[in-house]
Amino acid sequence: MTATSLRLVAHGHTAAQRRARFGGTDDGLDEGGLRAALALAPAETSGRGHLGVTDVCLSSPAVAAIQTAGALGLAPTVEAALGDCDYGDWTGRSLDEVAADQPRALREWLSAPETAPHGGESVVALRERVGRWLDGQRGRGQRITAVTHPLVIRVAVVHALGLPVATYRQVDVEPLAIVRLTDHGSRWHLRLAARST
Repeated sequence: MTATSLRLVAHGHTAAQRRARFGGTDDGLDEGGLRAALALAPAETSGRGHLGVTDVCLSSPAVAAIQTAGALGLAPTVEAALGDCDYGDWTGRSLDEVAADQPRALREWLSAPETAPHGGESVVALRERVGRWLDGQRGRGQRITAVTHPLVIRVAVVHALGLPVATYRQVDVEPLAIVRLTDHGSRWHLRLAARST
């Protein structure tokens, strides 16, 4: 049986990210984010980059994720399970705005992953959604590239390694980061590799 190789790619920078805003699905890449994604494209399309050969490309429904995949020369199929956390009433607002208006709710959300004071999705619910999707990829024997959001990748790593959900806070994922997971039948393996030149 061939192992499933999954490359999780964080979309490029958006204006909302640079302003520490809770993003929405309509946020596209900003100029710097598009430029950085396009700069990666030659290595990826030549097969010399981290992505290598891709059998299946999936993407969050968010504009930034679809644009990132396109900039990398990939034609993604939209996968709803790869969508960002639903931030409810906080979508489009900055961290500072929420901290000023709802300091207690923000502290609660940052310290208790099972809460969703914004009326959207809790981090626990996000992990469950992403975990179900991740578990469904096992045993496929394909090379899958999935372009998604930093928080989605963080909870995917936590799920894949069987860590407590609160440890997602200890996983940092930068724009255009690539995280590789390989399925070896009974569990996922996190693979860290040097960038090809």
